[in-house]
Amino acid sequence: MVVAPCTGTTLGRLAMGISDTAVTLACKAHLRNGRPVVVAIATNDGLGANLYNVATMLNRKFIYFVPFGQDDPKGKPRSLVARMELLCETIFSALRGEQIQPGILGNIKENKD
Repeated sequence: MVVAPCTGTTLGRLAMGISDTAVTLACKAHLRNGRPVVVAIATNDGLGANLYNVATMLNRKFIYFVPFGQDDPKGKPRSLVARMELLCETIFSALRGEQIQPGILGNIKENKD
């Protein structure tokens, strides 16, 4: 299962085990059956209140993050966004039970090839 983009609200629900939307219910079913869930984060508060949820999800089995980082450190200093061009690679890695590394990048604009 792929959640792309995964908002801070959805990430928070998943981190807390709240399954009250179609997306969170589907993720819960996948996780309950030991299947991978790929998360492509896109939140303006990833380095604020949502950092706890990011850390919680990084520690969960069967959760795989599309590598992410800050998209605009000066304009949006708490914002995190996935590098969507790595989505397919992340999916294939997740199916093998592997998280591509590095999973956490610095400034996205500086790290693009």
